[in-house]
Amino acid sequence: SSSSTKLEIGAHFSFYFYLSPSPRGTMQFSLAAVAAAIAGASSSIAIIIGADAFVQPQYRGTTFATVAGRASRGGVGGGAAVGGGGCGRRRRRLLRLSSAADGDDDDEVAAIAAAIFGDDETSDGESTQREEGTGTTKAKAEGIDDDGTVKDEIEHEAEDPEEEEEFELILEAVPPASYSVTTLPDSGPAGVGSVHSLTINLGAPGHPDPIVIETGRIGRQAASAVTLTRGESVLYATASRDNNVRENVDFLPLSVEHQERFSSAGTTSGSFNKRDGRPGEHEILVCRLIDRPLRPLVDGGWRHDTQLLSWLLSYDGRRSCDVLAVTASAAALWLSDVPLRKPVAAAMVGYVDGTLVLNPTLEQMKHSRLDLTVAGTKDAVLMIEGAADFLPESLMVEAVAFGHEAVKVQCEGLEELGRAVGRDKKLDTIRSPPEGLQEAIDELYAAEVDELWGGELSKEEQSSRQSEISKGVARDMEERYPDEASALKSALKDLMSRRMFHRAKAHGKRIDGRALDEVRTIDSEAGLFPRVHGSALFTRGETQVVATATLGDSGMRQKIDKIGGMEMKRFYLQYTFPPSCVGETGRVGFPGRREVGHGNLAERALSPSLPTEDEFPYTIRVESLVTESNGSSSMASVCGGGLALMDAGGPL
Repeated sequence: SSSSTKLEIGAHFSFYFYLSPSPRGTMQFSLAAVAAAIAGASSSIAIIIGADAFVQPQYRGTTFATVAGRASRGGVGGGAAVGGGGCGRRRRRLLRLSSAADGDDDDEVAAIAAAIFGDDETSDGESTQREEGTGTTKAKAEGIDDDGTVKDEIEHEAEDPEEEEEFELILEAVPPASYSVTTLPDSGPAGVGSVHSLTINLGAPGHPDPIVIETGRIGRQAASAVTLTRGESVLYATASRDNNVRENVDFLPLSVEHQERFSSAGTTSGSFNKRDGRPGEHEILVCRLIDRPLRPLVDGGWRHDTQLLSWLLSYDGRRSCDVLAVTASAAALWLSDVPLRKPVAAAMVGYVDGTLVLNPTLEQMKHSRLDLTVAGTKDAVLMIEGAADFLPESLMVEAVAFGHEAVKVQCEGLEELGRAVGRDKKLDTIRSPPEGLQEAIDELYAAEVDELWGGELSKEEQSSRQSEISKGVARDMEERYPDEASALKSALKDLMSRRMFHRAKAHGKRIDGRALDEVRTIDSEAGLFPRVHGSALFTRGETQVVATATLGDSGMRQKIDKIGGMEMKRFYLQYTFPPSCVGETGRVGFPGRREVGHGNLAERALSPSLPTEDEFPYTIRVESLVTESNGSSSMASVCGGGLALMDAGGPL
């Protein structure tokens, strides 16, 4: 490194090498490089050490001899600097040796220091001193020029660790929970159209800024557009739909996009062309947050292509705006003519100093043991997502209820805003299934479906039999229900779901024959691959994951360009779900949204078990390759990832 490199040796010592800038500088150190750098600071010491563990292949299996600040490689010829390890020519060296663990044996520390630097009586100009009761060592090191002359003598003392300031939770008083709607006629741009605004006070201590949702001023050609303001953070969200109905689809054609613009925080993208590009992983996760609570509440027969777009246009840097993106997109969809049955909103909950905090600040989240997102209607919770630091179930239930109270007041306000806007829902293109169709499917195919779920068939046999039933339904019912292929498919799916649930409830059996409290056969193997740091094969039934763990220095950290600045992740898990794992063909390459979401889920599950950076000063990368899938591959990634980390020596 061109500045300062810290190398942890065992559990007792830290060596600091201060090197001048060099084009050959590298973080690839070994014991040989350490010995060379130590000897380079002491002209009276010669060290010969084996270098079998050296990380650079060209140096493996060789021996390094260091004399008077120079390094030579045995059998090859002298003069080679060791991996940028501070023993090249014309370099001035500073060295500090300090005890890195409380309770170190003082005699052992002194003995090691004396062995390296020599006793006061025998060392040529070198001295080693012990501070009473502190467990630290002070070492004087001299800069040696090429001709052996002594340069500046410099003394470095061990620095006291900085004491972390104690955090105190302060929650400002706020108005009680309430909402109000105002309408300003003819106040849009150029005096055209009315502007409606909803102001919501959440009533939670520590959240003094009201949420203000406005529509009618911006984006008037979309089906609906809103701006949402909280403090100095502003989001813009739109809902649009296609005029034509998509034929022969049995799902809601809904797409969601979210973008956090760098300009919102007064900065710009770090990319070459300085333009906000494809969504980052965090933005993809926000899109999934928006999609999940809204999709189930759109009328089941809606088949228009529908798109939700949201942008973060101004960011005050105080709180996360993820839940605001959910609420803004839900508000836009509610105010449009898309048949959303109820308004939806979201809230974030933290747990700091034994107190539940609504929409906590970023500083409060650093000390929070809970990161929970709650979304729903005024009547019920639709989605919860988050992570906790081993909190009891009773507290988690309390946190969900706490977040839902904030959701309720927002949804009630959106209902009032919807009445003020007064836009009717488009229901004329929704096709209901033909009368009697579901009953006919139930009567004709219930026995075949029960046989399918009888638990006697393997996954391949079940898949083949299910395909035969689907083709039979389409063939047998075509004359009776022409042009109803989508309705027939939906009716068969409904029957299969109900019979599967009935079997589990009535007989206590799953569709593969297992009891409700019986797990699939689990097989684990570690140390698969010889040249990776850690590897594992985890198999649970017909779900299988190959996981690898890689350890590295700080340069291997994942760098994420975000509006709050460059984020450097010490631990990250990357999940890959190729089509071959389910016996199919398809697109491969850049990870899809599902892969990003499942990888994030597994990453958050493993994070609490990782050692601190002081305990294990490595960057950690886990890769999970799903090789078979017939169950939860994200949970298999947690299991396989944990095994790979332990195989790599990680003290989980």
